Amino acid sequence: MVDSPFPQVALIRDGALYGATPDTTAVQRRDLPIAGRFIASPPSDASPPGDGLELRATNLSVLPGFIDLHVHGGQGFDTMDGDPQALRGMGAFHARHGTTGFMPTTTTAAKDRILRAVRAAAECITQPMAGARLLGVHVEGPFISDRFPGAQNPRHICGPDPDFLAALCEPRVVKLMTVAPEIPDGLALVRELTAQGIVPVMGHTASTYAEAAAGSRAGVTQATHTFNAMQGLHHRAPGALGWVMQDPTIFAQLIADNIHVHPGAMKVLALCKSYSRILLITDAIRAAGLSEGVYDLGSLSVTVRDGACRLADGTLAGSLLTMETALANFMAATGAELRDAWPASSLTAAQSCGLDDRLGRLMAGYWADIVLLDDDLQVIATVVDGRLAHLHPEHRHRVRERHPAADG
Repeated sequence: MVDSPFPQVALIRDGALYGATPDTTAVQRRDLPIAGRFIASPPSDASPPGDGLELRATNLSVLPGFIDLHVHGGQGFDTMDGDPQALRGMGAFHARHGTTGFMPTTTTAAKDRILRAVRAAAECITQPMAGARLLGVHVEGPFISDRFPGAQNPRHICGPDPDFLAALCEPRVVKLMTVAPEIPDGLALVRELTAQGIVPVMGHTASTYAEAAAGSRAGVTQATHTFNAMQGLHHRAPGALGWVMQDPTIFAQLIADNIHVHPGAMKVLALCKSYSRILLITDAIRAAGLSEGVYDLGSLSVTVRDGACRLADGTLAGSLLTMETALANFMAATGAELRDAWPASSLTAAQSCGLDDRLGRLMAGYWADIVLLDDDLQVIATVVDGRLAHLHPEHRHRVRERHPAADG
């Protein structure tokens, strides 16, 4: 059973559990039972765990699995490949780094390419994944500002298009959309997205402070890669960044790779937002997990060198980041302990898109999406949907099979 690609897990034994109570800072050292796809109530003599693997988590931290709401690719795969197999490849790669749920993210491209990517995700979302579960699609552009394109292809930036929006919404798999609320008809777009059940995310935006405030009133509840590709903070013109940092209703995405954002800026953001409103993202591209060289992001050429991904003009173009490294960098930058910082890797993301009734905690009835970390925040095991999606090869000794009925 251990050699099966997706063996059932019945019990995680003797771990330090984070998110197992309503108090997010509480840490419990106990066993965590799993019943099929769900976390079960704490075990008792009357209800012992069933058949499946037992993972010994002694000296490990047991967290809700990481959730990445903004990820373009990894291990040679990209959302814009428009291929369900590429999405499965992304899920398998990021599961090895503790991600249990992700939203493949499109780039600003020809509309037919974006639609193809969305439809591939719609085909994939109801099927078993080879790793992290697909939670929906994040559409980044094309309804953004041409003043802050970042690594989005400026040739395909456009204003809101009702027919295209309807086509994007039809598969009912788009859950987030990055838009610039200040563009013509931008506020109407925000309101329409909200009506469609899609989270409007403010990004690639030239919004002033007042325009960002208007976006928030219209329904924006999240900011794309905070600090990057938005109007910065100036003491006489606070810009979009100023609004995001002081609005307690806005969830702030953060690329904590120490390249996109200086550690000092991360600490300022944490002081302004608190850990309950920051959500870590990777913004990873297909080059993540691969060697240096030239890759693509959408239809743009990206050079990967010295840990950074850049367009020919030097513009940052996604990252090589994985979620366990993002969490480690964030904790180092802010000085936070794991008990305070862990929600930024899962719970905050779940809350930001209405999934916190099933993801982001280790409580009975929640989906059994779990990551086990050592003291250096290295991923030892990843459990998705109650099944072992990844086990570090040096920790196979932690696994044994349980057969309670036979034992009895």
